[in-house]
Amino acid sequence: MKILIAADMEGISGVVNWEQVTPGHAEYDRFRRIMTGDVNAAIRGACDGGADEIVVADGHWNGSNILIEELDARARLCNGSPSPLSMMEGMDAGVDAVCFVGYHARAGSQNAILDHTWSNARVANVWLNSMLVGEYGLNAAVAGYYGAPVIMVSGDQTACAQTVELLGPLEIAVVKQARSRFAAECLSLPEAQEQIAQSARRAVERLAKHDAPEPYILDAPVSVTVEFRQSDMADRAALLPASQRAGLRVAFSAPDAVSAYLAFRAAVSLAAG
Repeated sequence: MKILIAADMEGISGVVNWEQVTPGHAEYDRFRRIMTGDVNAAIRGACDGGADEIVVADGHWNGSNILIEELDARARLCNGSPSPLSMMEGMDAGVDAVCFVGYHARAGSQNAILDHTWSNARVANVWLNSMLVGEYGLNAAVAGYYGAPVIMVSGDQTACAQTVELLGPLEIAVVKQARSRFAAECLSLPEAQEQIAQSARRAVERLAKHDAPEPYILDAPVSVTVEFRQSDMADRAALLPASQRAGLRVAFSAPDAVSAYLAFRAAVSLAAG
């Protein structure tokens, strides 16, 4: 079985503020190492569950966070930016399932560490086929296009609950209980990473038994609506061909989930100016 581990950083064990996940801050290097540890825990668990091929997508910031010198040698690493599928780089028809490690809740969530959707500065909300989603939904739709389910997620309690609500009864590893956007009760690193490992193991074992959730497959054509934080951002995003603007919202459609993902990324990039 081939497993893609799609890793973000805001939901990594112990993370509670932006300084810990932003390159250039004193805490960032420390949490790069912790992120690598969480990913290694997922690799260990997936292999214990029967996976024989692991690809890791480094999906935070510029895709250069995971320390390759400390990464479990059983995995290959997709890093750097820009890459064609961004947070889902490495996804293809040969991937059997996806594990999300270090994920966060969508923008506007209560009791959710560093809640946002793709860009904290630019994006207020995203809808796919009228369904409000976070990054977990955007990325699961790419996996679904290739016929692969998301089988496991780690993060705070709100991120895990939102992912299960959208995608079904996948395995979860709640590594912290968020009390606000910048405060949480965090498990110790050994306990958190053991939970990640065991969740990944159970997820892959369930996949082998045909007991995993179904892939998240969007009906085509796929409609995308992005609500931006400021009107000038919507001005620029509306330069996307065939888009329609209403206030802060810019809407467009695409023939499939991957095309929708790429158009969404283009709209958010345009919004930056």
